[in-house]
Amino acid sequence: MGKFVFTPNGSAEIKDRYDAVIVGAGGAGLTAAIQAKELGLNVAVFEKNADLGGNTNRASSGMNASESLVQLNEGIIDNKEDFYQETLKGGGRLNDRDLLRYFVDHSAVAIDWLMNHGIELTNLTITGGMSKKRAHRPASMAPVGSYLVTGALKQIKEKSIPVFNNSRVISLLQNEQKKVVGIEVETDSGTRKVQATAILLASGGFGSSKDLIQKYRPDLANYKTTNQPGATGDGLKLAAKVDAQLEQMEFIQVHPTAQTDTDHVYLIGEGLRGEGAILVNKSGQRFVNELNTRKIVSDAITKLNEDGAYLLFDQTIRNNFTAVEFYDHVGLVNQGSSIEELAENIGVNSNNLKKTISKWNEAVKNKNDSEYQRTTGMDRTIEQGPFFAIHINPAIHYTMGGIHITPKTEVLDSDGNIISGLYAAGEVSGGLHGNNRIGGNSIAETVIFGRQAGIQMSEFTRQYK
Repeated sequence: MGKFVFTPNGSAEIKDRYDAVIVGAGGAGLTAAIQAKELGLNVAVFEKNADLGGNTNRASSGMNASESLVQLNEGIIDNKEDFYQETLKGGGRLNDRDLLRYFVDHSAVAIDWLMNHGIELTNLTITGGMSKKRAHRPASMAPVGSYLVTGALKQIKEKSIPVFNNSRVISLLQNEQKKVVGIEVETDSGTRKVQATAILLASGGFGSSKDLIQKYRPDLANYKTTNQPGATGDGLKLAAKVDAQLEQMEFIQVHPTAQTDTDHVYLIGEGLRGEGAILVNKSGQRFVNELNTRKIVSDAITKLNEDGAYLLFDQTIRNNFTAVEFYDHVGLVNQGSSIEELAENIGVNSNNLKKTISKWNEAVKNKNDSEYQRTTGMDRTIEQGPFFAIHINPAIHYTMGGIHITPKTEVLDSDGNIISGLYAAGEVSGGLHGNNRIGGNSIAETVIFGRQAGIQMSEFTRQYK
């Protein structure tokens, strides 16, 4: 039997039936479980991995939202239409417009919902492709993903929601009318069937699936990935077996700043550039607007043909992005007491690097980057030693394609009809992001559509009570 992760007495059995079953214990699954439980459902979560949180644990920058009270408290006047249009532009205008509209319109209330559950995102930063500080993060500036998972699991425990790890869902059960009515789950004790009125697939994307990447994007087959090893597209395969429609599967995002020199790939969060870091090549020169979309920045790094680039920042910027402490702890950060010393340590031309930083500091002070037209992430110069650099390369990061859903998270079949009883939310679904995801939108997606799934499953289940 799968281990029961949270219960008052330390153990519990998997029941034969629940109102709702959730497949995956990442941000979307945990959010949906909390919301569904609060609306009266008897709900259980099944997770194939030993650890909970999925890729959400690896998110570091923030959660995007517009027109939030947090923004107003910091004097930032934002509007939903700008958020909508900038996300649409960032996605190559290939986004599902209905999904995107729901996403944008429910972003601020999702921040409030988290606040009401003790998950407080009261600090702001900015990510590529955005014109305003929309990425909400903890006041400590800690990585948003693990903070969110920790807070959600606290709620899961308080509400005694059963979460079974080491429990792989291997098939969806359907009745004669093709309604999804349960799951077949494989645990340490064997295989068993569990009945449910509603089933949510919240099992993440396929960024760690060599076979699916080879199938849809063979040009990326040799890229390393920032994804956790369990991100192998299991939910997509489950859905396809019940004739769910998959869309935009070729849209796989390469993140520009990953540390790929070791066996373990580390994502270097976009928020570091949002706080003022710049990118330089081996000649010590900038070569791109660092806060353009991920696709554009990744392409620019690849075109250097120099085995990546260097992310450069100073102590002041480091103080405003605390994930750097972790990067340093695991040995990813190069350091120099002066620009010259840093240049020597990383093998970059010292004179060029000093000129580059001097020119950048002037651009920040004048709020005018005439070289690459960067307009955001320019609140801090690079002047306060010591100085730091992280060697980065692009790596597979996010799969924009997935299960075709409605704004109610209902799954559509190959004919465009709703598959009764089946829902999907988070990275397992497709369409929201178009051909490029904006940094900060994945955490927002998990909470916004996780909540929506919890609400819709509750409404659907009430028909049968």
